[in-house]
Formats: sequence, structure tokens, C-alpha cells
Amino acid sequence: MLKTVRSRSLALSHAASPNPADRQRRDSAEVWLAEIAAWTGLEINAMTVLSGNYDYRLAALFVVLAALAAGGFLLLRGAIASSFFDRFRALQKGGLNAARERELYFQTMAEAVPEIIWTADPNGMDDFFNQKCFDYTGLTFEQLRGAKWHAIIHPDDLEGCASKWKTALRTGDPYDVEYRLRGKDGNFRWFLGRANPIRDTKGEIVKWFGTCTDIEDQKQSQQILEEQILERTMQLADTNTRLQEEMAERSAARKELDRQYERMMEDLRIRSERATMLAKMGELLQSCVDLKEVLAAALGFAPRIFPATRGAMALLNDARNLAEVAGSWTGCQIPATDFEPVECWALRTGHPHFVTAGDLTAPCAHASGVKNTYLCIPILAQGETLGILHLQATDEAPQIDPSELSFKTTFAAQVGLSIANIRLREALRTQSVRDALTGLYNRRYLEETLEREIRRAARAAQSLGVLMIDLDHFKKFNDTYGHDAGDVVLRETGASLTKGIRAEDFVCRFGGEEFVVILPTADPETSRARAERLRSKMRELTIMYQGKSLGMVTISVGVAAFPAHGTSPKELMAAADAALYEAKRGGRDQVMVASTKVIERPEMPAVAEKTAASWG
Repeated sequence: MLKTVRSRSLALSHAASPNPADRQRRDSAEVWLAEIAAWTGLEINAMTVLSGNYDYRLAALFVVLAALAAGGFLLLRGAIASSFFDRFRALQKGGLNAARERELYFQTMAEAVPEIIWTADPNGMDDFFNQKCFDYTGLTFEQLRGAKWHAIIHPDDLEGCASKWKTALRTGDPYDVEYRLRGKDGNFRWFLGRANPIRDTKGEIVKWFGTCTDIEDQKQSQQILEEQILERTMQLADTNTRLQEEMAERSAARKELDRQYERMMEDLRIRSERATMLAKMGELLQSCVDLKEVLAAALGFAPRIFPATRGAMALLNDARNLAEVAGSWTGCQIPATDFEPVECWALRTGHPHFVTAGDLTAPCAHASGVKNTYLCIPILAQGETLGILHLQATDEAPQIDPSELSFKTTFAAQVGLSIANIRLREALRTQSVRDALTGLYNRRYLEETLEREIRRAARAAQSLGVLMIDLDHFKKFNDTYGHDAGDVVLRETGASLTKGIRAEDFVCRFGGEEFVVILPTADPETSRARAERLRSKMRELTIMYQGKSLGMVTISVGVAAFPAHGTSPKELMAAADAALYEAKRGGRDQVMVASTKVIERPEMPAVAEKTAASWG
């Protein structure tokens, strides 16, 4: 049975619409509710139904279901329900259609712009290129996507373009870059690329939007303009140059004379300064006490005396069969640090040898590979060749003035004379403090050094060890094999003792077959231990003479130490000598440490008297 419901007017209101979009949706819903009211005959208040969160589709569903529940218009249920669901689906599709309309609008605009348009997701993956891009490159979407677009960037521009894109992805900043893009015809054209990030309300990047504008014509116009400007500038420069040349010709003669005068005065000043420095170097060399100081002074003055050249000094060794580079200045190019004398023409002839760059007539073998002009001057002293002074021209000053040869020769002569004096003093010093047979320090050096070491140990409150060593049965070696064999034993013993001590220790030959070892900072126990090591090493020593072994050599050692066994050289030597006597009396080939009371050696009065006399 049909129930008749009177149709009433539908009250509509727009006052509560929150925004234009909701208002439009509300208007659509109100029209829809009016149609439902007309069909059902129900009185529907839109303000009541549509209040709250404006879920118009739920509100409409509520009204329709209510009407159907009331049982009215049973014959129209199917039509109303069908109409409702058609409307509901239309509303559901509304958002999607709007998005599609916006996308279509964007694509339409992108295709209308006469530029290449592209977009990418926040990670930089391309998701859109307009048709302009495909038409120019001749590539498809898949051929351009990701990093594949690198293939159409000019190789010279790829690194800068890719770097800016990576930086923009990392920082989120927009960028622009000019680069050449290859077209489908294989030719490159200049483009100006720009990219900007699109952010949401939270500031997060949701899309990258980029354009590529063809600027090839602008580039060509710019190049033409620059060429025109350059041409005009050159014309103006030529005109200006001619005017300047005309003005310069009037004063050229006067300026040339002024320059010549200034050069002459400058040359005189430089020569005077160099002569002064050479004289100072000569004075300093006369005061040097060893070869190291001579080389330091010469190599220090050389770059100031010869500022336009670089060089080095090489000295002959004691055997005079090898020249060794002692030092250089200003980055001198030395192919080898040592060479044979025959490899240098200056050493072979005894005269300066000048080689011009590229001259292959008589180059020095030790300067092979040197491309600049060079000069070798022998370092002479008292008719003896000591080495060479090697000078090279530089790229800034490619010539060596031959007129300065005498000046350079004087420099070499001063160095040679100083080296000869140093070597002479060193030879005299060596002869005065070294034993001629063993090469060890002699007794004179021992007396000077022991006194100094005792004072040093006393100041530092440290110990000082003294070892008195004697070869066992040395007389038998002389009687059995001769004095030459005895000399060999002494030399080998000295060499063995030298190898068995520290760098700060020193060995002296005291006299005959006796040796003394001084051990700074060593206490009695340490001194005894080192003496035992030296004794053991001597037992292992094999001494050959004329192809035959001389047998095992043993030593006896007496040990004394400062301050336990004495506080003066005389007391220490007496204590060590007494301990040595005890070692020999105990059977030899052993180490004995001195006692606090010195024991005399009755069977060797001469040695005791000699020791006492040596130390006052």
C-alpha cells in the first residue's frame, strides 16, 4: 500500500560553506537532496542533514535509506536506488576526473610552450618529457629516463651539468646551466637548462620541474658581437700603438743612454757586492775547523754569490777513485751522487770545462741528461785536485757569462785551499791521537778523555766504567809466528773490541798488548757484563795469517768503575790494573772486578810505575 507524503519546500543555505571547493560540493548535494525530496515526498532540511563534517555522500545515503525504510513509494525504490548509486559513483570519480583534468591541462600547457619541458620525482627520476624533447632528440621516454640523457650531452659539458644536478638533488636548491645538447640530426646546439623544486605545505620536495631553452642563436649572436668588439678594439689598439710609437721614437735615444748607464752602475754594484761576499766567505773558511763547516759555508754563500746559476760541489774520496757530490744549491740537476774522475773533463784536464746547451762535442758523462749550459771548474789546492765546482744555467738565465770565469775560479780556489787546510789539520790530529798500527785512540787521547769523562760523570751523578784488557800469552804469538803475526793479532783485537762496544764508548790502545775501554754511565755490574761479552767474542774470533789460523785468542779483563773504585783517573786505572792482575793470576781468560782496596802487582813493577806516572 502506497503512503502519500506531502511534498514540502526544501530549505537551502550557503552560509556555512567553509571554502569554495566545499561550497561547490554542497551546492551539488543540495540539488541532489531536492530531487530526492521531490521523488519521495519527504520534507528534508539541508541545513540539518548537511551539518557537521560535510560528508555529502553519507548524508545523501542517510536520507535515501530513511525514505526507503518508511516504506513510501515502493514502486519507485528500484529507480531511486539506481539513481543514488549512479550519483555516488559519479562523486567518487569526481576527484579522479579533476586530477586527470589538471594533468591534461598541464600537458596541454607543456606542449604549447616552445621549450623542452620535463619533470622528475624527488629522487631525480624523470617522469615526464614534452613532445618538444622527443622531436629534438629523436629518442623515446625510456631512452631518456634516468641517467640515459647523459648520452646526448656534449662530453665537454657533461661533468658540469651532472655535477649541478647532483648538487641540486642534495641541497634542494634550483639551478641553471648552459650546455650543448645533441639533436636527432647528430648536431649539437646550446641550451639553457633550469630546474626548480616544487614543495608541499611542509616544505618537502614533491616534484622537480625543469626547462631547456634553445640559446644557440643567442650564442652565435654573442660570438659575432664579441668578434666585432675585438676587431674594433684591435683597430683602436693599433691606432693607439702607432701614436705611442711616434711618441716613443722621440725619447728612445735618451732612454737608451739612461738604461745603459743604469745597467753599468747595477753591474758595478752587483760585482762589488759579490766581491765583498766572496771576501767574507774566505774569512769564514779560514776559521772552519772541519770539512762539514767548510761545505756549509761554501754552499750557503754560493747562491748569493751566483744568484743566476745553480750548482753543486763534488769532492774526491781518500782513494781518489770516486767523486762524491758533497752538496748543491738552487735545485741543481745532478744525475748521479757519485761518479768516476774520468767522467768529468775538468778533473781529467785540470782546467775549467764549458759546455753550451746542445753541444755534443765533449760533454761530461756525469752531467748526462743536463739540457742547460754548464761549467765544471776543478777545485785545486797546492797542485792537488780535490774535486769540482759544477755550475748550471737556468731557464730564466740560459747563458753563463764567460767573463765571470775568473770570479768563479777564485771561489773554487778558496774552497779548495780551505779543504786542504782542514784535511791537513785532521791528518795531524789523527796522528797525534790515533795508534798507527791498530787505528785505535792512543794513550794520549785516553788521558785527555778519561779526565773529561770523570768530570762529566761527577756533574751528572752517573757511573763510569773502565776495562783494562790484556792479550793472554801474546809473547808466544810473537815467538811462534813472528812480529808481523803479532801485529795482525793486535789489529784484529782492536777491530773486535770496536765492534763490541756502543757508539758512546771508545777503545784505546794503552801500550803493547794492553787495551783500555771507557764505558760512560756504566756501573760496576754493567761494566762486568760488557767485559764478559767482549771476552766471549774474542774466543770466537778467528785470525788468519798467511792463510793459516793463529788459533784461539783469549783476553783477561780488569773492571773498575767510578766512583766505587776511585774518583780520579789515577785511582780508576790503578784499580782496573789491579783487577787485571787478579784475572791473570787466577788463570787468565776471565773477568775480574776491582775491590775497594787496590792490590799491587809485585811481579810487574814496571807496569805499575808506568801507570802511576801516566796519571800523576
